[in-house]
Amino acid sequence: MKKLSIFIALSAIVFSGCKQDDEFSGPDLNNLYGGFSIVQDLDISNRNVDFSSGESTYFTATFSKNVEWNIEIKGLTSGAIRNIEGFSDNLNNVNALWNGTTSILPMFKGEDCAVEVTFLNQTDTLRDTLTVVAGRVNQGFLLSDFENGFPANWLTFIQSGANMSFNIQTSDLSAQGTHYYDMGGDVNWDWLKGYVYIPASAYGVQAFPLNSNPANVYFNTFYYKVPTLNNALILFQFCEDDNEDGTFNANNEDMYSIQVTPTAAGWSQLSVNYADLAALVNGAPSTPAGNGVKEPHKLMQVNILHLANPTSGYAQSYIDYLIFTENGPLIP
Repeated sequence: MKKLSIFIALSAIVFSGCKQDDEFSGPDLNNLYGGFSIVQDLDISNRNVDFSSGESTYFTATFSKNVEWNIEIKGLTSGAIRNIEGFSDNLNNVNALWNGTTSILPMFKGEDCAVEVTFLNQTDTLRDTLTVVAGRVNQGFLLSDFENGFPANWLTFIQSGANMSFNIQTSDLSAQGTHYYDMGGDVNWDWLKGYVYIPASAYGVQAFPLNSNPANVYFNTFYYKVPTLNNALILFQFCEDDNEDGTFNANNEDMYSIQVTPTAAGWSQLSVNYADLAALVNGAPSTPAGNGVKEPHKLMQVNILHLANPTSGYAQSYIDYLIFTENGPLIP
């Protein structure tokens, strides 16, 4: 009996040592070798979403395995596109949330949208539609989006060249809303085709209501390159009233600038930190004429100059949606 008891005890130890762990710590074999299928079809939480009132929407679906997916939302009127990407076995209110932002300009506006979900190395495609009741409203100091015409008390100068076209145009393909400002013309004796001066006084103030810290202030706008034209330049100038006497003197007060050369056809975004602006003379860095301290809270005028080499012929570009934002660039 004593030998039998020892045998039973040893057997218990051996079998106990061979017990399998209930938890499998390796990769999910289904994700490595399993087939892909749609378990739950695409659905949309809010099919009539009003981004202007702060609403959002999200997409749901379930898959048989983790997979790389892409959601493309395309505005059927504007052509705006928003892409949301991820890697998971489902879409949910965290990884597939949309708050109205845009990946490819223009910005979304009130319009119907097509939704398409595709998967890496899979032929399956999910499709649906939704309606944007109204597009996003961005926080910041808006100079103009041209939706209500040319702003009162802005100042303009247009050269007496050929085919001058400094005016507001209407199009569903505008960067934001349905209007943009068209600048164009052929001036064969001067780089300047025309300009727009935007004084703070047009808004009833001596200086724009901006943060005093230049690192916190961003100037944003959209500009458009006509596909067949390559010669346009856009110069943005920022005139500070250093002594706060209500006027700007170019001889002894600071003017900072940024020059844009449109290169990619269609709409592009310019977002520049005020701290990164430079004093320019003929496009080259120079010494500021004033105290040399960037003071956005003393900014009293923004200038927009449309330029081109006078020997290069007709030049044209568009601008839309000029806005100052704080603590970060515009997220369209």
